[in-house]
Amino acid sequence: MDEARARDVLTEAGLTGPGAKAELLAFGENAVFAIGDLVVKVGREAGLLERAGREVAVAGWLAAEGVPAVRAAEPAPRLVDGHPVTLWHRLPDAVRPAGPEDLAALLGALHALPAPPFALPARDLLGGVERWLRLAGDHVDPEDARYLRARRDAYAGEVAALAPHLEPGPIHGDALPRNVHVGPDGPVLVDLETVSGDLREHDLVVMALSRDRYGLPDSAYEAFVTAYGWDVRAWEGCALLRGARETASCAWVAQHAPGNPKARAEFRRRVASLRDGDAEMRWHPF
Repeated sequence: MDEARARDVLTEAGLTGPGAKAELLAFGENAVFAIGDLVVKVGREAGLLERAGREVAVAGWLAAEGVPAVRAAEPAPRLVDGHPVTLWHRLPDAVRPAGPEDLAALLGALHALPAPPFALPARDLLGGVERWLRLAGDHVDPEDARYLRARRDAYAGEVAALAPHLEPGPIHGDALPRNVHVGPDGPVLVDLETVSGDLREHDLVVMALSRDRYGLPDSAYEAFVTAYGWDVRAWEGCALLRGARETASCAWVAQHAPGNPKARAEFRRRVASLRDGDAEMRWHPF
């Protein structure tokens, strides 16, 4: 799916036309558009419909629990021409960028919750690898794809056997400041599609990886740790979980390779660093 295809889906859904224009906000796992007072997410394929439905359910649960988060504008996703479509209330303009402390406070609130009244899946950190590589097709080196599949398989069993330090429970699953929006009423969580029931350490290792790979300053990481109250790097499973997440993060870029030369270059860069065992090579956010 490219942007043009996603826009066709919006038109098919009756969300755009002569009087309603769509502004592209982001294009990752979904194409995300602003349309008037709504934000609309268009999924890449029909197989993501269940996940879209769970994201809407999670938003309702967090609202009932009083956790600040984005709110759905419809009670269930639509399936439009093979693509899941979800509608969300548009948030007010941000008053400032989200910081590590904002993320830590929201994670603390989420991690304090008991399980919701519906099933949350485990955090399938490596489950997208095959789909992302499939979407890349022959735009990535087949040897690189084989390497990532083998790396995924090697990590899968080890991740499942990890012994946590924290009590498992609801997690965000992609806990980064970019998934926090700070409006006039304070910080709220967004992008709830990876909310899961699993090791709380999943949410914390993301920021440790941001420090090591994406140039997050030490001071910002320490602010996150102080606000949350624990440093995941003290946990013996941290390196293993980090390695699994690196595998997934590398494969994630591959889905953009067909139409984006920068994505192809970044994919090659990330794979090379993994092959070489270079744990500090800077990766570029994508």
